[in-house]
Amino acid sequence: MDLLLLSRLQFAATISFHYLYPPLSIGLAVMLVIFEALWLKTNNPLYHQLARFWTKVFALTFALGVATGLVMEFQFGTNWAAYSRYVGDVFGSALAAEGIFAFFLESGFLALLLFGWNKVSRGMHFFATCMVCLGAHFSAVWIVVANSWMQTPAGYHLVETTLGPRAEITHFWEMVFNPSSMERLLHTLCGAWQAGAFLVVSVSAYYLLKNRHVAFARTALKAGLTVALAAALVQLISGHASAAGVAQNQPAKLAAFEGLYETTSNAPLTLFGWVDESTETIRHSVAIPGLLSWLVHGDSRQPVRGLCEFPPEDRPPVQWSFQFYHGMVAIGVTLIAVAALGFLYFWKGSLFEHRWLLWVLVLSVLGPQLANQLGWFAAEVGRQPWLVYGLMRTSDGLSAVVPAEVVLTSLILFTLIYLLLFAVFVYLLNDKIQHGPDDTDLTPTGKLALPTRA
Repeated sequence: MDLLLLSRLQFAATISFHYLYPPLSIGLAVMLVIFEALWLKTNNPLYHQLARFWTKVFALTFALGVATGLVMEFQFGTNWAAYSRYVGDVFGSALAAEGIFAFFLESGFLALLLFGWNKVSRGMHFFATCMVCLGAHFSAVWIVVANSWMQTPAGYHLVETTLGPRAEITHFWEMVFNPSSMERLLHTLCGAWQAGAFLVVSVSAYYLLKNRHVAFARTALKAGLTVALAAALVQLISGHASAAGVAQNQPAKLAAFEGLYETTSNAPLTLFGWVDESTETIRHSVAIPGLLSWLVHGDSRQPVRGLCEFPPEDRPPVQWSFQFYHGMVAIGVTLIAVAALGFLYFWKGSLFEHRWLLWVLVLSVLGPQLANQLGWFAAEVGRQPWLVYGLMRTSDGLSAVVPAEVVLTSLILFTLIYLLLFAVFVYLLNDKIQHGPDDTDLTPTGKLALPTRA
């Protein structure tokens, strides 16, 4: 058994499962802020009912996100001890900042969000909701910063120790604003906003198909489609900026994304195909000539570097990188079309007459999750064979004392536990959806002001 392969599979499995929940939490937090803001502005009880219902779903996703995230972090010290020692100064700073600025802020106001509806004023509850939303976004900031440093390290120097070299921060803000962090942050947040918005859209469309909670569903669908369309369009812009950054900072990764072996002027943008790594060609492909050069350089005559410029041992797995990347892009474009079509029909007032489109909206909840997973796979596989790009190979980051048999056993156990957790999550989420919003939430009892004497 290959220790490297098993360790990578275990980390991929645990983080993939974990990554189902933070995007939902971030996206739903945005929707909660919108619903409560509209409630405060209009005093429409439907918005109060929406906020109460989706707060329950948010609590479920938040709980699963915290539980699965802890397991993921433990692996740094067990399976990847050499890597943890190498980047401990960098990751320690980023994760400490997440704990201080994100987790404490988010969890500190979580109790007010969940249990303060009838105990604090509406304004105070809205403030708590905003702080939970801000904390969720801060958490994404520091995690993306840490991961982006692995892609484009900056603000550090290497120090020799008895156990080997170690990266230490020389400039904190250079580390934070490394060449890829802000582009990747916006791209990640757009995916999270879509995950939350399309969940709201999916459940609302389901209620309309079943002719249940119609007023509730129509109101939620309008807000969900608006956020989904806006996030999907911004995602297109952020994706282009992120890809341009990859071309500049990680040219081998971009070449793998496009299956480009020879450095080429007027480089084509491949829409789909199958990479034949033995002949270094793309079979059954459809490509637009010159578009890749134009997207990267703004000039179709400029060359794009190919994989042949890099030693074979420094090239990422081309087939996997290509398919993951193109799958993410295809889903992203499809989500734009779905959100735009749904928004157009809603605006025209004919959405509810097209059951086929409502079913598409029900299934659309899967799109952001698949795109988020494929995007992470593309980013991480495309960085190979580097754990820290250009500095540390993945094979050098393993723990020396953990045998393959132990990793295999823990991988099997984690898989079983996560399957059980996922079943519980699906059961509880379905239970909340089938129950639907409470009619009592149409008569809010939250405090408007301090009580006065009789």
